[in-house]
Amino acid sequence: MLIDPIDLSAERIYRLMTGIVVPRPIAWVTSLSRDGVLNLAPFSAFTFVSQKPPMLGISVGRKGDDYKDTADNILDTEEYVIHIADTPLMHAVHESSVEHPREISEVEHLGLQTAPCERIKVSRLAAAPVAMECRLRQCLEFGDARSRFIVGEVVMFHIRDGLVANGKVETEALDPIARIGGPRYARLGEIVTLRAVFQTPKSAE
Repeated sequence: MLIDPIDLSAERIYRLMTGIVVPRPIAWVTSLSRDGVLNLAPFSAFTFVSQKPPMLGISVGRKGDDYKDTADNILDTEEYVIHIADTPLMHAVHESSVEHPREISEVEHLGLQTAPCERIKVSRLAAAPVAMECRLRQCLEFGDARSRFIVGEVVMFHIRDGLVANGKVETEALDPIARIGGPRYARLGEIVTLRAVFQTPKSAE
């Protein structure tokens, strides 16, 4: 099968790509509006872009001509929290993707408990096993759809006790959820551990 993207609408390409680029980790983001409304939304176009300082990137699209509240809030306040959700939070993650008027807080609507952050004003979700306080560092727009790729620096990690051993996160204990095409999510399947591969330094010439 050959598919020429030039013949497809942005929506059809989105459906195609979200079924191909799988599984995708989910950034569950709290942000604060200028009016003090705590917004919550999930984003599965999400990755890390730097380890020192730690930086994370999320792509925020538009609904019609309008950007999602998260993008506007982050650009206004330059602070936000990225959470990693586990299986017990799957339904809450899904429900938080519903579009609400700006004056409605998805956090309050879903009855989720919050906790204060250490270095930013935005609250974090108390139930999330991982929460990362972020400050905006860069925003780039891509494509005809003008999706915003937002890069933020992590200024504080909140990690549930017992998830870190020898400096590494125990992935099975974290039990993260991932997004696949449509309203479908995935959990960790079999984890395969291969031997470590070390690159041999090149000899001096």
